[in-house]
Amino acid sequence: MSAEMRQAIVEEALSWVGTPFHHSARVKGVGVDCAMLLAEVFERVGMVAHVEVENYPFDWHMHQKEQRFLAMVNRYAHPIPVDRVLPGDVVLFQFGQCASHGAIIIAWPSIVHAWMPAGRVVRGNALDGRLANRIYGTYSAF
Repeated sequence: MSAEMRQAIVEEALSWVGTPFHHSARVKGVGVDCAMLLAEVFERVGMVAHVEVENYPFDWHMHQKEQRFLAMVNRYAHPIPVDRVLPGDVVLFQFGQCASHGAIIIAWPSIVHAWMPAGRVVRGNALDGRLANRIYGTYSAF
């Protein structure tokens, strides 16, 4: 991925900061969740075509081990070691039984993510607070 594309991803992700958290929504300034944030950012910069995501219950990750979120990410990205992440890459976190929360890396460990506890899209630190020790993996787009 080019440096220009990485910068475009970071700028687009930052433009979502403040958008309210809303499960399964994907409208900038109105509502988005973490999965839809990734889909929309990568679509808007031209990395992927529109990503159709099947309906998913709010708490799907708490009751089953099926890697639904990871399967979606794996269609568009490949795992990389955390010590090789660059701006525009993705980090997944495990809550419940499987990978269930995602964020876009701004400059490791700085991230942008739709964070339900904050009620909106925020900048955060992948190594602090409730995210600490929950990293499932890091990924880079093909």
